[in-house]
Amino acid sequence: ASDSSIIFDGNAQDFHIGLDDSADSLTIGLGSTLGTTSHMVVDATGAVTKPLQPAFQVGLSSSQDTFATSTDVTVLFANEIFDNNSDFNTSNYTFTAPVTGRYQLNVSLRLNHVDNGAAFYQMYFISSNRTYTFTTDSDAYINSDLAYQSFAWSVLADMDASDTVYVRIYQSGGTQQTDVAASAHSIFSGFLVC
Repeated sequence: ASDSSIIFDGNAQDFHIGLDDSADSLTIGLGSTLGTTSHMVVDATGAVTKPLQPAFQVGLSSSQDTFATSTDVTVLFANEIFDNNSDFNTSNYTFTAPVTGRYQLNVSLRLNHVDNGAAFYQMYFISSNRTYTFTTDSDAYINSDLAYQSFAWSVLADMDASDTVYVRIYQSGGTQQTDVAASAHSIFSGFLVC
């Protein structure tokens, strides 16, 4: 009827593995006290969670209206939905990798008032190691502007500890009229895969 654990006494850090009796879960974590700084939790159903695993999802606080043409424009992802490890900075719209690894990055943007007079639209993941580009040709819109169009893409990016990544958009020529829609229409997310 009490928590049972094994403590591993390290040189600089202690770790524990034990049974959290109140939650009926097997917990592995940092420190000598069970339930503090849990790194991995296995519940009674067998589900495994990693509460500190880097993962984030952000949206726009409001629409980013009539962004400039022929200019790289940073998408203002300032509305944090979740950020497991506090690695996303909503003041500069940037994710910073806490550890070296492979990160799955995803973005979905809904553009309003898409200009068929633009040569193309490009969306980018700008990371410390490289830039990942997604391009759509607005000539496909034939003879009229679109009221809205959604774009989604993802990449598995190699990132070193302290590398950063953020999202930019570029409209080549045409009329300055396109907006990036807010709320659930435009989302940026990522997580550490391995």
